[in-house]
Amino acid sequence: MPEIIIPAEFLPVDGRFGCGPSRVRAAQIAAFAAEGAKLMGTSHRQAPVKNLVKRVQEGLLELFHNPAGYEIVLGNGGSTAFWDAAAFSMVERKAQNLVHGEFGAKFANSLTNPWLEKPTVINGTPGSRLELQAEAGVDSYAYAQNETSTGVVTPVKRLSGVDEGAIFFTDATSAAGGIDFDPLETDVYYFAPQKNFASDGGLWFALMSPAAIERTERIAATDRYIPEFLSVKTAIDNSRLNQTLNTPAIATLFLLAEQVDWINANGGLAWADSRTKAASAHLYNWADASEFATPFVENPEHRSQVVVTIDFNDQVDAAAVAKALRANGIVDVEPYRKLGRNQLRVATFTATDLAEVEQLTKAIDYVVGQL
Repeated sequence: MPEIIIPAEFLPVDGRFGCGPSRVRAAQIAAFAAEGAKLMGTSHRQAPVKNLVKRVQEGLLELFHNPAGYEIVLGNGGSTAFWDAAAFSMVERKAQNLVHGEFGAKFANSLTNPWLEKPTVINGTPGSRLELQAEAGVDSYAYAQNETSTGVVTPVKRLSGVDEGAIFFTDATSAAGGIDFDPLETDVYYFAPQKNFASDGGLWFALMSPAAIERTERIAATDRYIPEFLSVKTAIDNSRLNQTLNTPAIATLFLLAEQVDWINANGGLAWADSRTKAASAHLYNWADASEFATPFVENPEHRSQVVVTIDFNDQVDAAAVAKALRANGIVDVEPYRKLGRNQLRVATFTATDLAEVEQLTKAIDYVVGQL
């Protein structure tokens, strides 16, 4: 029995609030049991799985406003694999990386290698946001639309004054499917699907502009050594055939397809954006009104609508609160492991209803009152 028993009237129906993997809707699981399971153990070179890949690609293009000439490319591995693939296949000479937390820093680290010039890294203090800067000699600009570790959001926006031919990389892993954006403001909008898309790991996806595809093909035609697994050109070629180089994670594809169809059927990105804004606004308003909690990201314009980080004062042990919540079935609200703050981190991804977040804050208030 938990030491603190939260009354049932304060508990959400679904206690999963983790920032990845995220909650998966019951309807997705039911659909997989009924239809998706039939695809398990079958060839990804044959029509049933290829059609599933095509369904995902067409659904994502619709969700992302069908920008002319852009393509949905997918490959084996998650965002970590894509960082290395981009370093081999897409950056010509030098990158500039905007870093607001752990994941932006990891991409910058991937671009620090023998065949590229050392990247320019604009490092913000965790919880703050800086801006990209036009820089001569930089051909690739990279940033996280949503920094999952800290809850800082950055607009998807091109920078003026950059060198001709420069392209923009947007790490959208925890933003894609939950924050609306203009796809024409970036060239590579990449993500893994285990956040707003309520899916699982094992694949990366990227919405790529014609300029990004041309860059990739041009680099592939040089004598640069590019491992096949990390070749974005290979991923593009396979994606045009509705497949991946190696066997894809079929369950991931199916859950993603179900979530994309669900979002599109309900109004697309504008609808998803309104859901995540409402859920996150409740948390921020609750923290602002609280005697023991405050939003970690001080500037409201920099606060994420899909990953909410809330600091607690010294009188309340956030780790103890998270432990009590977990004992009552409310899980994965601990802070990012390397941030080391007395806080909770709550995902308000598209699959999470506002009513569930309202129950969460009631549960937190109850626990704090019992400590």
